Amino acid sequence: MGTGAIIIGDEIIRGKREDKHFAKLIEILRARGMRLDWCKYLGDKPDLITATLRRTMASEDIVFSFGGIGATPDDHTRRCAADAAGVKLALHPDAEAAIRFAHRHGDHAAAPQDGRIPRGLAHHSEPVQQDPRFSMGDHHFVPGFPVMAWPMVEWVRDQRYAHLFHRTPETEASVIVYDLPESTVTPLMIEVEQRYRGLKSFSLPSMGEAGVRRHIELGVRGAPEEVTPAIEQMKLGVAALGGRWEEK
Repeated sequence: MGTGAIIIGDEIIRGKREDKHFAKLIEILRARGMRLDWCKYLGDKPDLITATLRRTMASEDIVFSFGGIGATPDDHTRRCAADAAGVKLALHPDAEAAIRFAHRHGDHAAAPQDGRIPRGLAHHSEPVQQDPRFSMGDHHFVPGFPVMAWPMVEWVRDQRYAHLFHRTPETEASVIVYDLPESTVTPLMIEVEQRYRGLKSFSLPSMGEAGVRRHIELGVRGAPEEVTPAIEQMKLGVAALGGRWEEK
């Protein structure tokens, strides 16, 4: 089971809005020892959204989908989620009750279509404001507005996935390497991964932007007990290759 994000909206794809969900979701998951495995950005194209959801629903992944759950003509996510699952949209009883309550108290902004979600699914309200979200198995659909979406994601994380918290402890360490091209350190990275099976190595080259010398950030991440000996092996390997390293 992995964890993924789907971020929907022409305003992001066309550059009218800057996405904030990707970085925030990483932060929300990391706070409980979880991590994000993939992310997809989609425009407001129903066929594309439906096809993507069909693929992700066929997986075992936890998926957080941001955006498109409103009731305006450019909001397609609810319909697409229903189509992907092969069900109809229906007004959820909780949403209907909330709309009737609002109308009785003079707030006529909400309409029945605002509470329609795929039939037979769970409906929830955001902890602060009464904007709907809904879940389909391990797919969780939230609004595009960060102030609404992020508390919802945190609620789902804590209510549904506590058993996954800190399940795979992970840490990382790296050094800054000078005087070696990336191709030269590749065999060293392979050697470290073969010796320490609970780790992944990484190499982040810099071409010397902003007056900084060309260098490589070379490191490992994974099982905490293996990180320290692995990074020491990397330091020795860099020196043996004729390079120079500095602590990051």
